[in-house]
Amino acid sequence: YLVGVGRADCTGPVAQVPLMGYANPDQVGGGLLSRLYSRAFIVADPETSKRVVFVSADIGMVSQRVRLEVLKQLQSKYGDLYGQDNVILSGTHTHSGPGGYFQYTLFWITSKGLIRPALNSIVNGIVKSIDIAHENMRKGRLFINRGTVENSQINRSPFSYLANPESERSRYSSNTDKEMVVLKMEDEDGHELGLISWFAVHPVSMNNSNHLVNSDNVGYASYLFEQEKNKGMLPGEGSFVAAFASSNLGDVSPNTRGPFCANTGESCDNPQSICPVGGAAMCMAKGPGNDMFESTRIIGQNIYLKAKELYEKATEELTGPLSSAHQWVNMSDVSVELNATHTVKTCKPALGHSFAAGTIDGVGAFNFTQGTVEGDPFWDQIRDQLLGEPSNETKACHKPKPILFSTGEMTWPHPWHPDIVDVQIAAIGSLAILAVPGEFTTMSGRRLREAVQSEFDSHGTPGMNVVIAGLCNVYTHYITTYEEYQVQRYEAASTIYGPHTLSAYIQLYRGLAKAIALNATQNLPRGPEPPLFNVTNLTLLPSLGAENAPANKNFGDVLEEVRQKYQEREVVGVTFVGANPRNSAENATEHNFLTVERYSNISSSWRAVLNDASWDTRFYWTKGSRGQSNVSIEWHIPAGTEPGVYRLRYFGHYKKRVFLRLITVPFEGSSSAFQIAAP
Repeated sequence: YLVGVGRADCTGPVAQVPLMGYANPDQVGGGLLSRLYSRAFIVADPETSKRVVFVSADIGMVSQRVRLEVLKQLQSKYGDLYGQDNVILSGTHTHSGPGGYFQYTLFWITSKGLIRPALNSIVNGIVKSIDIAHENMRKGRLFINRGTVENSQINRSPFSYLANPESERSRYSSNTDKEMVVLKMEDEDGHELGLISWFAVHPVSMNNSNHLVNSDNVGYASYLFEQEKNKGMLPGEGSFVAAFASSNLGDVSPNTRGPFCANTGESCDNPQSICPVGGAAMCMAKGPGNDMFESTRIIGQNIYLKAKELYEKATEELTGPLSSAHQWVNMSDVSVELNATHTVKTCKPALGHSFAAGTIDGVGAFNFTQGTVEGDPFWDQIRDQLLGEPSNETKACHKPKPILFSTGEMTWPHPWHPDIVDVQIAAIGSLAILAVPGEFTTMSGRRLREAVQSEFDSHGTPGMNVVIAGLCNVYTHYITTYEEYQVQRYEAASTIYGPHTLSAYIQLYRGLAKAIALNATQNLPRGPEPPLFNVTNLTLLPSLGAENAPANKNFGDVLEEVRQKYQEREVVGVTFVGANPRNSAENATEHNFLTVERYSNISSSWRAVLNDASWDTRFYWTKGSRGQSNVSIEWHIPAGTEPGVYRLRYFGHYKKRVFLRLITVPFEGSSSAFQIAAP
């Protein structure tokens, strides 16, 4: 094969933009813990010119808007080389990245509309990572390996899982998929290029009280792997690319100590996830660490260590043809043949009451609880008056789900949910990547993989390695099994196309697998094209105005200075006269907010040893009054830091008014020098 890898920044604005994932409108960006990256991998067949592109981006999920804009840019750059058939875009599902990159109305509510700078950063970052991979294509080899990851996940809806048939459950040793699949890439001389890991876990080690943009546990795993392979480079630099991609993580939490009542400390591992005092709002899951930062590192490190072991031992080489199959499907109207006599249908999209309850990883609002199979007259009446009552047809179709939002029947100012959904499979030799448009639960994923596997087997391509890549191409919430759907916990209430959603996807992906196995992908109907709504920028974000420094101060001046001496494991902190970080995101494609610099006596100069992509640094922005704001930078000195003289620097942009125009002015600041003593 020809193989190319690339990585590009896709962080976007780190202040004031709501973070995407927990649907908590109060959770807006207030700084940066780690940068977000798009990681692209291209595999090409030198003989046939066939190609497959897999992208894993550190974002909550890939939206239809992102995908359509990326494909448009690729079309204008590369013609028909990269298109909807052979490009898979997958989100890692971090819940700590900027939102606002959706065109469907439901997602505007919690992310303050469509935020162009956030959308552009993601689209441009993805395209740039593909450009870099495209330019770095060389002859290479691919190896696959798989193994079990322990102590890193629990099932957060075990009572739903138990609704699946006992005969099915007894075939599995666990109620989560513990298997990790690793794809190793090297060039023909044996130089290491990169890896993709697929593993099912929610990147929600950072909880919904966090305001720092970051890539969560799987992003930390990428960081550790890339730091190890790109020796001597700053984080985010270097040629080796390590992606930790999502899989069937629908009901899988990294908060391994399970759910506890925040007020009393007792377990709330019950079918409704409620506490005796305070109800569902008090029931939250705990990770393995003392705080969310430590939990993120523990889970991330577990995943990294297993991937490293599998990577080093990977010997099974992938060979064989490349192919890809893609269709657009109207998911609100799919007929599924369950057997010779029974046909069922999917529904127009709708969310159930338990959607509003949230999960033990991020609880919802008001008094909603999980496992609700009856509506609440109070909320139903409010909904009927504000948004309109669901039709009888939709109510009947979704049973036993009590509908909270009948999104498929809500079209103002644009449709609230997608009807047209991508289904896609890419095959690289014996590896089949199923690109799924949402969050499959553990058992849903197992059924889908098994069905596709048997389809390949029965059409003459046995022994395929079938992998699910989650949160691809368009976001359609969750996909539970029919049995889990009956219990109506959060995941089931968020299975938007009704109880037969999984059966419909199984039928569709079987069709794609059959086409690949029989080499007949060109005969697949394309399906109805998704709409691209004419929304340029519609947002409730505060606009960026002129900013001020306090009297007798300049931007970048130090307000709170560092101490003179520190030891490892201590925290260095400095506060500057700051400016809104959104100015930087809108002014520079790759802006770095901070550096940790070490003084070299040999060259009598300062050298950057860390940047803002490091997990040891934290960048906080605090808005004051009268156009003023502060920036605080922390460096959590890790054990093993080289003793010496250091300083922290801050780089920003402020807006000032010149005549009638606002112009953006770059500035910087530096702490005093401080010493790190030998331990």
